[in-house]
Amino acid sequence: MKTLKVIAFTHKHIELDKLGCLVLCNEAIDGVLTFIKNKFDIPEIFYLSTCNRVEFVFTSEKDSITKEFVSDFIQSFHTHKVPPQHVHSMVEHCNIYEEEDALNHLMRVSSSLESLVVGEKEILAQVRKAYEDSKKRGYTGDFLRVIMDRVVKTAKEIYTYTNISRNPISVVSIAYRKLKSCKINPNSRILIIGAGETNQNFAKYLKKHKYHNFSVFNRTLSKAESLAKDLGGKAYKLEELANYKEGFDVIITCTGANTSIVERELYESLLNGDTDKKVIVDLAIPNDISEEVVRTFNVEYIDVKTLQDIADQNMKERYQELINGEAIIEQNIREFRSVLKQRRVEIAMREVPEKIKEIRERALNQVFAEEISSLDPNSRDLLEKVMTYMEKKYISVPMVMAKDILVQNS
Repeated sequence: MKTLKVIAFTHKHIELDKLGCLVLCNEAIDGVLTFIKNKFDIPEIFYLSTCNRVEFVFTSEKDSITKEFVSDFIQSFHTHKVPPQHVHSMVEHCNIYEEEDALNHLMRVSSSLESLVVGEKEILAQVRKAYEDSKKRGYTGDFLRVIMDRVVKTAKEIYTYTNISRNPISVVSIAYRKLKSCKINPNSRILIIGAGETNQNFAKYLKKHKYHNFSVFNRTLSKAESLAKDLGGKAYKLEELANYKEGFDVIITCTGANTSIVERELYESLLNGDTDKKVIVDLAIPNDISEEVVRTFNVEYIDVKTLQDIADQNMKERYQELINGEAIIEQNIREFRSVLKQRRVEIAMREVPEKIKEIRERALNQVFAEEISSLDPNSRDLLEKVMTYMEKKYISVPMVMAKDILVQNS
């Protein structure tokens, strides 16, 4: 693993605007990576870019990567100008990983142990896509293939055998789970109060699971119209709530108001004589639904405080799983040492079959050509069978012996 290197620029140490200077559009990747490979004599490389990290994973015969190398590396972005004032800061705050530390880092990144939100699985898909894109472009070879096979295997084991991603930690995803547990019919009439980011995210869950009867209320009508259009619902200005008489089964609310906006009188108006139990998901801080409404009426009330407590607990449990994830990584690195040695033997032995064939041809056609020509057909056939048998054994036996030695020594 001596040749494996990673240069990582992340949100932990570098401002996002500076990080953005290293983000390559799809059209620029070929030019930049080709230039970098040629300039620094890099046999294999792939480039990873997410919302909060940019990393270069590559192979190099250099004993160690210096800050001077990183500086030259950054400035070689000839198609992507990095402002000079950013270069020094990025060099000083990047992370350099080499050999097994680089493999460990790749495993941690792919299994989300290094993510802003531990346990989010999206990062594995991002790493795999980054590698596959570079592979298709011809920037990677056998060594990074073997590395990535082990990285993906490790990440999958962590997601499978730990609880690191099992419980949701976003308030919106937990709120949807709570709503789903109420057995709400897909035809239910849903009032959405507020068209900000939180309700937009919640609406994605509802749309995905085939809810379709929406009325969206917002202070700015254009925002209500935008969300309603996405959901196939109707849009209203917030003040029209007071005159709304079409009934509801669920209220999902999250506005920026500094006091409750649904008081007892307004809620009674919305009910319009309906006495069935309703579900209210209140994601606002402070709450949009008054305490009197929750106390007085027949409602299943899901509030942001309860959801946040669940999210915090789930987050604690995820971080407790870090130890289990790290143990899986250590085990895979230990196993990989033998895998890598075995692969090196396989590569080294690639030339053996051709060499043996060359020896065979020379023996038959040069060294013993005269003697063989004097043999009768049956004798030549027998000699051919013996030579073919020996050729196969001389190819397979050393490989098996080398693998056995590696297994015994690992």
